[in-house]
Amino acid sequence: MVRAPLTQQERDRGELLGSLLRAARGRRSMVEVAADAGISVETLRKIERGRIPTPAFFTVAAIAEAVGISLTDLHQRAARLPAETENRLTA
Repeated sequence: MVRAPLTQQERDRGELLGSLLRAARGRRSMVEVAADAGISVETLRKIERGRIPTPAFFTVAAIAEAVGISLTDLHQRAARLPAETENRLTA
């Protein structure tokens, strides 16, 4: 089965998710967070850099738990940032 190419919006959303998770990781190492989340360091690196723009839900949930951010808070931050960017562009 061939997967349809991702839209620019999907790629942008993946980059936003990655940057939010990276910010939540703070000073903790990728090795520590990946181990706590039960994923490989390479997977965490790809998600943080937006190279996996549509990671599995359970992977995101595991990373969020490992870095101490709730899925609700992660969702709210993701929804707020595009609106803030739009406001700056139109101001």
